[in-house]
Amino acid sequence: MAKKPTRKPSAKPSPKPSAKVTSSQSWLKQAHVLTQALPFMQLYDKKTVVIKYGGHAMGDEDLAAKFANDVVLLKQAGINPVVVHGGGPQIAAMLERLGIQSTFKNGLRVTDAQTIEVVEMVLAGAINKQIVTALNNAGGTAVGLSGKDGNLLVATKTKTTQKAAKSSVEKAVNLGFVGTPTKVNTQVLDTMLASNIIPVIAPIATSAKGQTLNVNADTAAGALASALNAERLLMLTDVTGVLDKKGALLERLSVRQAAQLIKNGTAQGGMIPKLETAMKAVKDGVGATAILDGRVPHAILLELFTALGAGTLVE
Repeated sequence: MAKKPTRKPSAKPSPKPSAKVTSSQSWLKQAHVLTQALPFMQLYDKKTVVIKYGGHAMGDEDLAAKFANDVVLLKQAGINPVVVHGGGPQIAAMLERLGIQSTFKNGLRVTDAQTIEVVEMVLAGAINKQIVTALNNAGGTAVGLSGKDGNLLVATKTKTTQKAAKSSVEKAVNLGFVGTPTKVNTQVLDTMLASNIIPVIAPIATSAKGQTLNVNADTAAGALASALNAERLLMLTDVTGVLDKKGALLERLSVRQAAQLIKNGTAQGGMIPKLETAMKAVKDGVGATAILDGRVPHAILLELFTALGAGTLVE
């Protein structure tokens, strides 16, 4: 006959409460917060949430630690988090050290043969393993891989256009070794998620010819979210969310409204691929996409487990 579990397992004694939460009023407040989160936990139970991680949230040590704890909490709550990370500032710093100049077109890095080697080294190497280590130290079981592993991400070279200065004529732009995903093989991820592993993915893809391609992290996250039938795609940024022309936050957008922001020039630079990714993901069946302020501590918990949210929801 199985023994009745005790309230305080001897193997892992409950941590002592900090000075800030010693009063019964504080404990009741915490309990109230947990009960409010219950409907949201039920909504996302056993669902997949793809998180694009980057920007200031990744560069700040305290925010990085909070992010790792939050992702592990999602896993413990029965959610399947999949982390896709960027690394623009780290790539830029390494390129500068090596004397390689960076240029951007439509918010995407122009990547030549020399640059793609650096991009792969930084993304699939140091950054990926730092995130994996942080998640494992937070109590999770994380494994890092790139889009090249198991042919997870197969891509073709990205084709884009840009208007010339003081002209309405669209001209083709050569982005070099920059890719757009055309196929996602989820077999590796399915196996990892079934084994309670948190996948951490560097957005490096391979072409049908075996070329290494740099994929925008937002774009990669969107493709993976669609292929995994994710309930949510969360994209952490360095701004409060999508802003109107006056700089005010737009809390909710339809796909049509998001497209209009790009068309009328309200969305610019790096926000363009974010909105394009958000729109495509929703069209492909993802429940919704949230563009979040990654500078806010616990932004992903606020978005998933509260009615408040932490940025702009595209649905």
